[in-house]
Amino acid sequence: MTHNTPLSPRPLHHIPGGSRRVLTAAQLRAHGVAPAELATQCRPGGPWQQLLPGVYVLHPGPPTGEERLHAVLAYAARETATPAVPSQPGAEGTGGGPQPPRPACPDAVITGLAALTLHGFTTPPPLPALDRIDVLVPRLRRLRTTGFARILRTAALPAPQQVTGLPVAPVPRALADAVADLTDAGAVRRLLTEAVRGGHCDPAAVVRALTDAKLLNRPHVVDAVDSLLAEGRAIAEQRLYRMVREFGLPDPVWNVDLRLPGGPHLGGLDAYWPEHAVAVELDTRAPRQDEDAMWSEYARKREHLERLGITVVHITPRKLRESPEQQATVVRTALMASADRDPAAYVLVLPR
Repeated sequence: MTHNTPLSPRPLHHIPGGSRRVLTAAQLRAHGVAPAELATQCRPGGPWQQLLPGVYVLHPGPPTGEERLHAVLAYAARETATPAVPSQPGAEGTGGGPQPPRPACPDAVITGLAALTLHGFTTPPPLPALDRIDVLVPRLRRLRTTGFARILRTAALPAPQQVTGLPVAPVPRALADAVADLTDAGAVRRLLTEAVRGGHCDPAAVVRALTDAKLLNRPHVVDAVDSLLAEGRAIAEQRLYRMVREFGLPDPVWNVDLRLPGGPHLGGLDAYWPEHAVAVELDTRAPRQDEDAMWSEYARKREHLERLGITVVHITPRKLRESPEQQATVVRTALMASADRDPAAYVLVLPR
């Protein structure tokens, strides 16, 4: 061979057909697999199979859930420039053949039920049982839904989270994309409830995503959201009780209404320390169209109470979930600072 002899593509036997691999037609061509040879390998009963247009798996049996995910991403990425890609889990080293396309900066993001399963939800079916896998792509991409790959176009891809090395939509966006295709009220309610009970996200984040997706005009979604908000408040209250107990705060009176003697109602509070004139209010507002009005009501109540010498600490469910010790410190500081304030006005404390 002279120095002018062109290098031949890597021959077929360099690709380990026994390993579970997802490859594109372009990658196979780069390794010397001619179209006729590819057609022979994918014939009925052959050792390979075509999963999606231009995407193949190098074994004859049913594809695994992971292989279907890789196939959808490979299909969605096939019109883009081929980036450097990492190995699939369990794949051989750099000498073992090409790896499945997985862009470092993805222009395709797994969403919907498949994404929720990857996030650890138990309500959706397991990955191999899903009839289709939803994938978000930029609106201008020229792709069509085919096979088990459903293409969802979006003006702006959400910042993906890496789950088992795959680009996956955040839980609120994945929920919205899943709910958009569900007509069963029970299925919607179970998904939203698991999102909150499982600590995946707060009700406010879910409602915001459903609002952005224009899904709150569907009665069965509205009913599920109402149940979700009630569920979210109950969970936040339980976390507030636990925070007071675990971080050694003095016991407050729980779930009370304040009223001026012979005067107007001042509003309800989740926890109140009468001797210190310190209150905690859980901010469980849902980001709906009346959010501004609700926030104005919150602000008016807080300003009124503070004019009477009562310190109001607002805590969101997310802060309670992610940083309970920090929130306990905020409350403890307010309790300690009460000794340096003027006495608060006398108010009646009534059960709510």
